[in-house]
Amino acid sequence: MNPIWIKLYEVAKSVQNSREVSEKVSAGGVAAAIETVDGNVYKGVCIDTSCTLGICAERNAIFNMITNGENRIKRIIAIRSNGSVIAPCGACRELIAQLMPGMYQDVEVMMDFEKGKVVTLGELTPMWWL
Repeated sequence: MNPIWIKLYEVAKSVQNSREVSEKVSAGGVAAAIETVDGNVYKGVCIDTSCTLGICAERNAIFNMITNGENRIKRIIAIRSNGSVIAPCGACRELIAQLMPGMYQDVEVMMDFEKGKVVTLGELTPMWWL
């Protein structure tokens, strides 16, 4: 496995800290890390609310990347609080596709950390509407 995946996993895990923020908001059930094409790493956690104002960890990390002036993702990993890896949801895939039209297909997505299984977003999301 490429050592960057170990780094991304550890970065995501380091911010996870699953917790209740208030009686209506929880955070950190999922954590994510992304590597940009420039080699920088950004992280985020999910924020779940009792209404629809929450956000996925992957989008949180992407917004952190955009806030810091970057907009091209090379790799992405999302992990549950038990340490298992999950694929980005449809909303996260859509954001990446709209952020990187014509290039999103090459973004690498960790699917199974223990087995080192990586797919591209193009494989995970074939024939997207863009």
